[in-house]
Amino acid sequence: MWLGLTLCVPDKCHCGSDVDAQGRHAMVCKKAPDRVARHQVLNDIILRAINAADVTAVKEPSGLNRQDGKRPDGLSLIPWQSGKPLLWDDTVPGTLAGSYVDTAATGAGLVADQTADRDSQIRRSQSSVSFSAGVS
Repeated sequence: MWLGLTLCVPDKCHCGSDVDAQGRHAMVCKKAPDRVARHQVLNDIILRAINAADVTAVKEPSGLNRQDGKRPDGLSLIPWQSGKPLLWDDTVPGTLAGSYVDTAATGAGLVADQTADRDSQIRRSQSSVSFSAGVS
């Protein structure tokens, strides 16, 4: 993608946005099936790592909602620290999205840092130990 090669024919996406010849829209479209797959793969990796440490955990626990109405991506079933369970939420920001492209152009990893800062503000009020895993 960074070579500027023509990867597809310019067209309209099913979400209504324009698709350019470099195919960048596929990385940021909220209706793209790859977006969900990347999220699920990262969740599986995190769950396997936690289970490898002999900690029982579940993905997408029911009955827990954040202030913004979303569920955390996972929860340990035993207390992690100070009697509180471990929650995790993975984030895969699209560095080619219009909201991130200026930040991404200024330095490597800045989009992930920006996303982690935003997520940590959401988690501060939770009664659990939590972390955010991000890939950019």
